[in-house]
Amino acid sequence: MSPGPKIEATARSHEGRVRTNNEDAFCDRTGDGLWAVADGMGGHEFGERASAAIVEALSAAVLPEDLHAACEEVSQAIHRANATIWSECQASGVQSGSTVVSLLIRGTQFAVLWVGDSRAYLLRDGALYLLSRDHTQVQEMVDRGLLTEAEAEGHPMSHVLARAVGVRDYLEIEAIVDEIAPGDIFLLCSDGLSGVLNDHEIAAQLRLADSHESVERLIAKTLERGAPDNVTTIVVATREPTLVPLAPLSQTVYP
Repeated sequence: MSPGPKIEATARSHEGRVRTNNEDAFCDRTGDGLWAVADGMGGHEFGERASAAIVEALSAAVLPEDLHAACEEVSQAIHRANATIWSECQASGVQSGSTVVSLLIRGTQFAVLWVGDSRAYLLRDGALYLLSRDHTQVQEMVDRGLLTEAEAEGHPMSHVLARAVGVRDYLEIEAIVDEIAPGDIFLLCSDGLSGVLNDHEIAAQLRLADSHESVERLIAKTLERGAPDNVTTIVVATREPTLVPLAPLSQTVYP
């Protein structure tokens, strides 16, 4: 792997205050520069199995040093998980699936690949940016001009996914690629966090110096609000300056 910033990462998952089981799962391969959050759906063991299938596939992926080649491997791992979940659902007659959001870091570059509404954020120079775009029916209506952003907030269909892993035999994975700037802090999370805390509250916790403390405080604040869903959080902080120019985000779809 080419030289890059020093990485400090912390991951944690909690079942929340309402649910007795945890359908979230995460992949933490800090040494390999890969992290992911998956949020299963389908109820009890079905959602748990879906998210676990994604994490298992990502954990087994052989990742090359080249960023774009590594993106291909992550994409193929998610596709393999999609085939596994889809096949199991067809055999059992139970519909299940999962979101996934993943972060790859290679040297001074990063990539985010995702399906569904688990999110990737970036805190850069004190400002919080949403890197991913929710694959929900409400977001699609916003994109088409049928709803405003204000109307989308709190919409009763806001959690209805337009895209998820395992719900059909074909899957599109969205991705962005960009350069890392000095001091960048990344957050991956399930909607158990982003649906409870607003951007201002999330940014306030990410500004802390320690990734472990940020994760603990994010989880704690979510629990204070009642945590109606499972909540999973990964904070990945870059701790050494990387003197590279910023470039516009480039978007790719991995069929």
